[in-house]
Amino acid sequence: MNNLPKSWKKESLPHKFCPGCGQALALKILGYAIDELGIQDKAVYGTDIGCSLLSWNMFDVDTIQTHHGRATPTMVGLKHAKKEAIAIAFMGDGGGYAIGAQHLINTCLRDDKITVILINNANYAMTGGQTAPTTLIGQKSTTAPKGRKIEVFGRPIHGPEMLKTIAADGAYIARTVSNDFETTLTYIKKALQNQIDGRGFSFVEVLSMCPVNWKKNAQESIEFLEEMKKVYPLGEIKTPEGEK
Repeated sequence: MNNLPKSWKKESLPHKFCPGCGQALALKILGYAIDELGIQDKAVYGTDIGCSLLSWNMFDVDTIQTHHGRATPTMVGLKHAKKEAIAIAFMGDGGGYAIGAQHLINTCLRDDKITVILINNANYAMTGGQTAPTTLIGQKSTTAPKGRKIEVFGRPIHGPEMLKTIAADGAYIARTVSNDFETTLTYIKKALQNQIDGRGFSFVEVLSMCPVNWKKNAQESIEFLEEMKKVYPLGEIKTPEGEK
């Protein structure tokens, strides 16, 4: 992104996400984290296909647009080729827990020193609101109009908890929510710092609103987010051993 016209670097561009989308908040917080850590010149941002592709030009950092589910391995390759880079893989729940699940699991197993940020909005948002690995039991979607049933779609995946069971000692794993600015900023900064310090793999799941596909207004979306928090508990799920 360093070849953009100079005028762009001083301009705040409007995001292209749907009204009320929490992903835009998460990305804004990521921008704050990059600035506060002073890593703009080292950061490389890899974005998945899906809603996250709309962020390809949001940051004045080097950016890679990957194929669906391939943000994680692409950034692993970048990190191996350019060890001094701060590799950030950004994706949705489909890109990380469905088509990209094998990459995410093996990256965690290998303890690759990259930072993964995953948006959990409980549906496939870009393609119309289908049931995703994170869709709640009973939640309606375009492919489950009567609500998700365990016997058809299985249970929702708990990604951070799963990764904790295979993560190395130096890994950092957390879950937050997009409308909690301070906590999300803290967790993302910790995840990036973990990579900066060369300690291990780092992963932050961000629960996010999706009013358009949820078919809810602003207040109803916040209320549904509270229901998501009951299923997906917030907090730091794993920190590097020995860290206070």
